[in-house]
Amino acid sequence: MHEKQLFGTQSAGFSPAIETNKVLKNTYILLSMTLLFSAMMAGAAMAAGIGHGVSLMMSLAALGILFFVLPRTQNSAKGIWVVFAFTGLLGASIGPMLNHYLAMANGPALIAQAMGGTALVFFGLSGYVLTTKKDFSFLGGFLMVGLLVAIVASIANIFFQIPAMSLAVSAGIILIMSGFILFDTSRIIRGGETNYIRATISLYLNILNLFTAMLHLLGVMDD
Repeated sequence: MHEKQLFGTQSAGFSPAIETNKVLKNTYILLSMTLLFSAMMAGAAMAAGIGHGVSLMMSLAALGILFFVLPRTQNSAKGIWVVFAFTGLLGASIGPMLNHYLAMANGPALIAQAMGGTALVFFGLSGYVLTTKKDFSFLGGFLMVGLLVAIVASIANIFFQIPAMSLAVSAGIILIMSGFILFDTSRIIRGGETNYIRATISLYLNILNLFTAMLHLLGVMDD
Protein backbone atom coordinates (compact mmCIF):
# COMPACT_ATOMS: atom_id res chain seq x y z
CA MET A 1 0.00 0.00 0.00
CA HIS A 2 1.27 3.45 -0.86
CA GLU A 3 2.90 5.28 2.02
CA LYS A 4 0.68 8.37 1.74
CA GLN A 5 -2.41 6.21 1.78
CA LEU A 6 -1.15 4.53 4.94
CA PHE A 7 -0.63 7.71 6.88
CA GLY A 8 -3.77 9.61 6.14
CA THR A 9 -2.92 11.87 3.24
CA GLN A 10 -5.95 12.15 0.98
CA SER A 11 -5.64 10.03 -2.15
CA ALA A 12 -7.68 9.29 -5.22
CA GLY A 13 -10.85 7.30 -4.58
CA PHE A 14 -11.17 8.40 -0.93
CA SER A 15 -13.59 11.09 0.16
CA PRO A 16 -12.48 13.58 2.84
CA ALA A 17 -14.97 12.06 5.31
CA ILE A 18 -13.58 8.56 4.81
CA GLU A 19 -10.02 9.83 5.18
CA THR A 20 -10.93 11.69 8.38
CA ASN A 21 -12.59 8.62 9.89
CA LYS A 22 -9.54 6.56 8.95
CA VAL A 23 -7.16 9.00 10.65
CA LEU A 24 -9.38 9.15 13.74
CA LYS A 25 -9.63 5.36 14.01
CA ASN A 26 -5.88 4.83 13.54
CA THR A 27 -5.11 7.58 16.05
CA TYR A 28 -7.22 6.03 18.78
CA ILE A 29 -5.85 2.55 18.13
CA LEU A 30 -2.24 3.73 18.27
CA LEU A 31 -2.97 5.98 21.26
CA SER A 32 -4.44 3.06 23.21
CA MET A 33 -1.42 0.88 22.45
CA THR A 34 1.10 3.57 23.38
CA LEU A 35 -0.69 4.41 26.63
CA LEU A 36 -0.59 0.74 27.61
CA PHE A 37 3.08 0.48 26.67
CA SER A 38 3.84 3.70 28.54
CA ALA A 39 2.13 2.34 31.67
CA MET A 40 4.17 -0.85 31.43
CA MET A 41 7.39 1.14 31.15
CA ALA A 42 6.38 3.28 34.12
CA GLY A 43 5.78 0.11 36.15
CA ALA A 44 9.17 -1.28 35.12
CA ALA A 45 10.89 1.97 36.09
CA MET A 46 9.13 1.95 39.47
CA ALA A 47 10.17 -1.63 40.11
CA ALA A 48 13.77 -0.84 39.12
CA GLY A 49 13.76 2.21 41.39
CA ILE A 50 15.41 4.53 38.87
CA GLY A 51 16.47 7.93 40.19
CA HIS A 52 15.59 11.44 39.11
CA GLY A 53 18.83 11.75 37.14
CA VAL A 54 17.94 8.80 34.93
CA SER A 55 14.39 10.14 34.66
CA LEU A 56 15.71 13.48 33.39
CA MET A 57 17.92 11.76 30.83
CA MET A 58 14.94 9.77 29.56
CA SER A 59 12.87 12.94 29.24
CA LEU A 60 15.66 14.67 27.30
CA ALA A 61 16.03 11.63 25.04
CA ALA A 62 12.28 11.73 24.38
CA LEU A 63 12.51 15.41 23.46
CA GLY A 64 15.35 14.59 21.06
CA ILE A 65 13.16 11.96 19.40
CA LEU A 66 10.25 14.40 19.19
CA PHE A 67 12.19 17.21 17.52
CA PHE A 68 14.83 15.39 15.48
CA VAL A 69 13.68 11.83 14.72
CA LEU A 70 9.89 11.99 14.45
CA PRO A 71 9.76 14.67 11.70
CA ARG A 72 11.85 12.40 9.47
CA THR A 73 9.81 9.25 10.07
CA GLN A 74 6.23 10.43 10.65
CA ASN A 75 5.17 9.58 7.09
CA SER A 76 6.53 6.04 7.11
CA ALA A 77 6.04 2.80 8.99
CA LYS A 78 9.20 3.58 10.97
CA GLY A 79 7.27 6.39 12.62
CA ILE A 80 5.19 3.89 14.58
CA TRP A 81 8.31 2.47 16.25
CA VAL A 82 9.48 6.02 16.95
CA VAL A 83 6.16 6.75 18.68
CA PHE A 84 6.60 3.70 20.91
CA ALA A 85 10.17 4.73 21.75
CA PHE A 86 9.00 8.26 22.60
CA THR A 87 6.06 7.21 24.75
CA GLY A 88 8.05 4.42 26.41
CA LEU A 89 10.77 6.85 27.50
CA LEU A 90 8.24 9.34 28.85
CA GLY A 91 6.35 6.57 30.63
CA ALA A 92 9.52 5.34 32.30
CA SER A 93 10.54 8.91 33.18
CA ILE A 94 7.56 9.35 35.52
CA GLY A 95 8.53 6.25 37.52
CA PRO A 96 10.31 8.21 40.29
CA MET A 97 7.38 10.61 40.58
CA LEU A 98 4.94 7.72 40.96
CA ASN A 99 7.14 6.09 43.59
CA HIS A 100 7.18 9.40 45.46
CA TYR A 101 3.40 9.51 45.60
CA LEU A 102 3.12 5.82 46.42
CA ALA A 103 5.25 6.46 49.51
CA MET A 104 2.60 8.87 50.82
CA ALA A 105 -0.02 7.58 53.24
CA ASN A 106 -2.81 8.00 50.70
CA GLY A 107 -0.56 7.50 47.66
CA PRO A 108 -2.29 4.62 45.85
CA ALA A 109 -5.66 6.34 46.18
CA LEU A 110 -4.22 9.61 44.82
CA ILE A 111 -2.78 7.88 41.76
CA ALA A 112 -6.07 6.04 41.16
CA GLN A 113 -8.00 9.30 41.47
CA ALA A 114 -5.65 11.06 39.05
CA MET A 115 -6.00 8.23 36.53
CA GLY A 116 -9.78 8.20 36.86
CA GLY A 117 -9.99 11.98 36.58
CA THR A 118 -7.76 12.00 33.51
CA ALA A 119 -9.85 9.31 31.81
CA LEU A 120 -13.07 11.14 32.67
CA VAL A 121 -11.81 14.45 31.25
CA PHE A 122 -10.37 12.88 28.09
CA PHE A 123 -13.39 10.75 27.20
CA GLY A 124 -15.82 13.49 28.16
CA LEU A 125 -14.17 16.20 26.06
CA SER A 126 -13.38 13.90 23.13
CA GLY A 127 -16.94 12.59 23.15
CA TYR A 128 -18.27 16.14 23.18
CA VAL A 129 -16.22 17.13 20.12
CA LEU A 130 -17.07 13.92 18.26
CA THR A 131 -20.76 14.41 18.97
CA THR A 132 -21.10 18.13 18.28
CA LYS A 133 -18.44 18.40 15.51
CA LYS A 134 -17.66 21.90 16.78
CA ASP A 135 -14.59 23.74 15.53
CA PHE A 136 -12.21 24.58 18.37
CA SER A 137 -9.38 25.85 16.18
CA PHE A 138 -9.86 29.33 17.66
CA LEU A 139 -8.37 28.04 20.93
CA GLY A 140 -4.91 27.51 19.42
CA GLY A 141 -3.43 30.93 20.17
CA PHE A 142 -4.88 31.15 23.68
CA LEU A 143 -3.63 27.68 24.57
CA MET A 144 -0.08 28.37 23.39
CA VAL A 145 0.08 31.59 25.40
CA GLY A 146 -1.33 29.81 28.45
CA LEU A 147 1.19 26.99 28.07
CA LEU A 148 4.11 29.44 27.90
CA VAL A 149 2.85 31.23 31.01
CA ALA A 150 2.51 27.91 32.86
CA ILE A 151 6.05 26.88 31.89
CA VAL A 152 7.51 30.20 33.07
CA ALA A 153 5.53 30.00 36.33
CA SER A 154 6.70 26.41 36.91
CA ILE A 155 10.34 27.41 36.44
CA ALA A 156 9.90 30.42 38.73
CA ASN A 157 8.32 28.27 41.44
CA ILE A 158 11.38 26.01 41.50
CA PHE A 159 13.19 28.93 43.13
CA PHE A 160 10.35 30.50 45.15
CA GLN A 161 8.65 27.27 46.35
CA ILE A 162 5.26 28.93 46.90
CA PRO A 163 2.53 26.31 47.57
CA ALA A 164 -0.24 28.57 46.26
CA MET A 165 1.65 29.09 42.99
CA SER A 166 2.19 25.34 42.70
CA LEU A 167 -1.55 24.79 43.04
CA ALA A 168 -2.31 27.53 40.53
CA VAL A 169 0.15 26.12 37.97
CA SER A 170 -1.25 22.59 38.30
CA ALA A 171 -4.82 23.85 37.96
CA GLY A 172 -3.79 25.96 34.97
CA ILE A 173 -2.13 23.00 33.24
CA ILE A 174 -5.27 20.92 33.75
CA LEU A 175 -7.33 23.62 32.04
CA ILE A 176 -4.77 24.08 29.24
CA MET A 177 -4.49 20.34 28.52
CA SER A 178 -8.29 20.06 28.53
CA GLY A 179 -8.34 22.83 25.93
CA PHE A 180 -5.72 21.04 23.86
CA ILE A 181 -7.82 17.87 23.88
CA LEU A 182 -10.70 19.87 22.41
CA PHE A 183 -8.37 21.59 19.94
CA ASP A 184 -6.52 18.46 18.74
CA THR A 185 -9.64 16.28 18.49
CA SER A 186 -11.38 19.03 16.54
CA ARG A 187 -8.42 19.25 14.13
CA ILE A 188 -8.61 15.52 13.45
CA ILE A 189 -12.35 15.30 12.78
CA ARG A 190 -12.34 18.46 10.65
CA GLY A 191 -9.42 17.33 8.50
CA GLY A 192 -6.85 19.75 9.91
CA GLU A 193 -4.61 16.86 10.99
CA THR A 194 -4.18 14.10 8.41
CA ASN A 195 -1.28 12.19 9.97
CA TYR A 196 -2.30 9.83 12.74
CA ILE A 197 1.23 9.54 14.09
CA ARG A 198 1.37 13.28 14.79
CA ALA A 199 -2.19 13.15 16.14
CA THR A 200 -1.27 10.31 18.51
CA ILE A 201 1.73 12.21 19.86
CA SER A 202 -0.38 15.33 20.47
CA LEU A 203 -3.12 13.49 22.34
CA TYR A 204 -0.61 11.40 24.30
CA LEU A 205 1.14 14.53 25.56
CA ASN A 206 -2.20 16.06 26.48
CA ILE A 207 -3.12 12.99 28.53
CA LEU A 208 0.29 12.64 30.20
CA ASN A 209 0.46 16.30 31.22
CA LEU A 210 -3.14 16.21 32.38
CA PHE A 211 -2.43 13.16 34.55
CA THR A 212 0.75 14.54 36.13
CA ALA A 213 -0.84 17.93 36.83
CA MET A 214 -3.91 16.31 38.34
CA LEU A 215 -1.76 14.01 40.48
CA HIS A 216 0.30 16.95 41.71
CA LEU A 217 -2.82 18.97 42.51
CA LEU A 218 -4.36 16.10 44.44
CA GLY A 219 -1.07 15.45 46.25
CA VAL A 220 -0.66 19.06 47.37
CA MET A 221 -4.27 19.25 48.54
CA ASP A 222 -3.94 15.95 50.40
CA ASP A 223 -0.67 17.04 51.98
